[in-house]
Amino acid sequence: MSMKRKRRFGDRADGRRIRTLDPMNRISPYIMKHRQDASNLIKDSIDLEKVDAYILRKRKEGLTGFGILHVLLGAYVRTVSQRPYINRFISGQKIYARNEISIMMAVKKKMAVDGQETCVKLICDPTDTPEIIYHKFNKILEENKTEVENDGFDRLARLVNLLPGFVLRWFVGIIRLMDYGGFAPKKILELSPFHGSMFITSMGSLGIPPIYHHLYDFGNVPVFLAYGKKRREFEMNEEGKIVERKYVDFTVTTDERICDGFTYATTLKMLHNYCNNPDLLDTPPETVVEDID
Repeated sequence: MSMKRKRRFGDRADGRRIRTLDPMNRISPYIMKHRQDASNLIKDSIDLEKVDAYILRKRKEGLTGFGILHVLLGAYVRTVSQRPYINRFISGQKIYARNEISIMMAVKKKMAVDGQETCVKLICDPTDTPEIIYHKFNKILEENKTEVENDGFDRLARLVNLLPGFVLRWFVGIIRLMDYGGFAPKKILELSPFHGSMFITSMGSLGIPPIYHHLYDFGNVPVFLAYGKKRREFEMNEEGKIVERKYVDFTVTTDERICDGFTYATTLKMLHNYCNNPDLLDTPPETVVEDID
C-alpha cells in the first residue's frame, strides 16, 4: 500500500499518481472517458461447504451475526493486500494508487419500505482478518442505526438537499471539477460514498439473485460487487453419486482501465480461492505487496 509514501506533485488526498504505467494503460482513460464505457461484468459462485462451517465456527466463538458478508469482505481485503492493482482508481484521466482500502455499503436503518437509507464507509488495513472486519463493521452499523442523521454523510446529504435545484447542480459541478483536477477537499472525499475502493451490496437479504450494478461516473469507485441468496444444486460427485451442494452467486462490475486483463483474471482467481477457503483468512499475510511507482 502507499499510505506511508511522501506526497509528490500530482498526487491527491486519496491516492498517489502512478507514473510508470505502460503506454496502453496510460492512454486508455483518454479513449474510454467514462466508467460506463470501460465496465466489464463477471459472475462467479462460492461453494458454501467450507464457508458454512467457517461461519458456524465464528458464531460459536461469539461473533453473533457473522456471515457471508464478512467472508467476502475479508477475501477482498486479503486479495488487495496481494494484488493492490485493483485498488487503483481513475480521476482526471490519470491512474492513481489509493492510499487505503475503503469499502462502501448502503444500509437501511430499519428493514422497511419507508426505512431511511444511508451509506457507510469501512476503512480496512491490508492485514485485517474477517474477525477484525466484523468488529469494525458492527461498530459503524451501531453508530448509524438510528433514524437521526448522526453520521457525516447523512449530515452532508441533508445540508446539500436544502439547496435549490440550480444551486445544487452548480455545487455538484464545482465538486466534479475539483475532483477532476485532484483538488477536492479531503473531508468531502472521506464522507463521499462515491470515492472508495469498492461498493458492495447484498441481494441475499432481499431474497433475490445478484444484479450487475453499474459503476458511478461521479467519484472514483472502480469495483462494484453484488451477492445474492443461497441456492441449491444437485451434482454428480467424483464417485458418480448425486449430491446436493449450496452456492452463493456474486457479480462484479469493474473499471477495466485501472489494470490489464491478465491482472484482473489472476486477481479474481485469488478472490475466488479465498472465498472458497475462508480459513486462510484467519492468518494475516506475511507480506503486503505495494503497487508500482
